[in-house]
Amino acid sequence: MTERIDTEVAILGGGIVGGSAALFLRRLGVPVVLLEAALCGARASGVNYGGVRRQGRGLEQMPLARRAHELWGQLPQLIGIDGEYVRSGHLKLACSDADLQALHAYRAQTRGFGMNLEMLDRAALARRFGWLGAHVVGGSFCPEDGHANPRLVSPAFGRAARALGADVREGTTVTQAIHDGERFVLRAGDALEVRARFLLNCAGAWAGRFAQDFGETVPETAIHPLMMVTEPLPLFMDVSLGMQGGGIYARQVARGNCVIGGGRAVSSGPDLARPGREALGTLMANAERLLPPLRGAQVIRFWTGVEGNMPDHNPVLGPSATVPGLFHAFGLSGAGFQIGPAVGEVLSELVVNGRSSIPIDAFGIGRYTGAAHGAVPRLGPVREQTLESP
Repeated sequence: MTERIDTEVAILGGGIVGGSAALFLRRLGVPVVLLEAALCGARASGVNYGGVRRQGRGLEQMPLARRAHELWGQLPQLIGIDGEYVRSGHLKLACSDADLQALHAYRAQTRGFGMNLEMLDRAALARRFGWLGAHVVGGSFCPEDGHANPRLVSPAFGRAARALGADVREGTTVTQAIHDGERFVLRAGDALEVRARFLLNCAGAWAGRFAQDFGETVPETAIHPLMMVTEPLPLFMDVSLGMQGGGIYARQVARGNCVIGGGRAVSSGPDLARPGREALGTLMANAERLLPPLRGAQVIRFWTGVEGNMPDHNPVLGPSATVPGLFHAFGLSGAGFQIGPAVGEVLSELVVNGRSSIPIDAFGIGRYTGAAHGAVPRLGPVREQTLESP
């Protein structure tokens, strides 16, 4: 028997973006069905490094990052837990004079966004962060950026949405997504059919496939960040850090484990990846050079995930250019954990008001398809969802 559900908004994907969109919609009283192929927060949203930083985001993303920073400050009120979120500060390091000049330029470009970046030369780094490797020449410090535990935070958005009445279906793989001229129709094999006025495409690295089903082909690719965690060590690092130009990032949690990322894992299929021996060796060597206290430490786990990536490293966010009522939010290119809650809020505004309070024109899907979206429909009167069986 096929279960049939009629609702206002259907959401593809239960990561931090889809989960937060469901939560904000339910806070506005909008009926929502969220469909997740695995478990909420189990994919990229739950296996990422856990950085919650604004520093280093592109200028187009700064309004989103600023709003997300405000929402992270309300985390217990939003999802019921603190998620091990701490505003430890984020230190972005330079290993050359050119990198340091780039950090100075970024500070000038991002004035007005409340990051209060502090520039540090080699002497200042040595005084404040004496555990850094000697090859680092300077850095930029953002005092209110930080980190959190993605394994706690990301699933909690889906749970919070469910607690407010969202119909959250985990372990539900959508096999067909169409628009029949009146409503969106989503099918999960012969088991479930969901009909909705609005559809939010938040399917992460798999979202490009759904966009293509609606005539919007985009160059989304999958990336597989490589990460590792050490045994508990004596506390020495009280900030989250990264490198200008990329390469390595690291943080230490309260129980002493150091979480470290850098490089890429090896793809072993369209949806899977595994750490590669060569990349692991490079990551460990880079970590030891940057953080001498790690010498001799035991690495207890390596892992990776599957993240959606766009060529310009900006998300696809906003209305479809082909189908009214379809909104995309994918390809967050490694930035999704921090900006995810703000993206979810933007999606709720697009559904309810037909517009976003944050500028998102730079993220439109038309930059890849060459098409401009038409009028964006609004939700209008809200009605409760209904369930029926044949």
